[in-house]
Amino acid sequence: MTTDVRIRCSFCGKPENEVERIVAGPGVYICDQCVSLAATVIEQSAATGEDSPDKPKLPIWNSLSDEEMLSHIPRVAAHIDATETDLTAWVRELRRRGVTWAKLGEALGITRQSAWERFSGEE
Repeated sequence: MTTDVRIRCSFCGKPENEVERIVAGPGVYICDQCVSLAATVIEQSAATGEDSPDKPKLPIWNSLSDEEMLSHIPRVAAHIDATETDLTAWVRELRRRGVTWAKLGEALGITRQSAWERFSGEE
């Protein structure tokens, strides 16, 4: 049994074989097409002076049907799982380097105890 583990753009959901290039970040990916769209939105925003933090830059929900939104939900959840996996790897590396649970908790905005409970792997 093979598992289909293709990388997808975190923004548009396209798999890596449907775009020219995908750039990886911590738990997220962005394709060349979304980078281009983001650059256009930023340029237009700067040109028109529309820089309100309350106004969404891309009201994508308004353009999607309920079915399209429902089909996107598993991809959103997969990004959460991938981000959690990446975060755990970062914490493990910092622990390997001798960073204390107190410092990790502080960096995460949680207590030392909460960091240990979440990432130590011990019950």
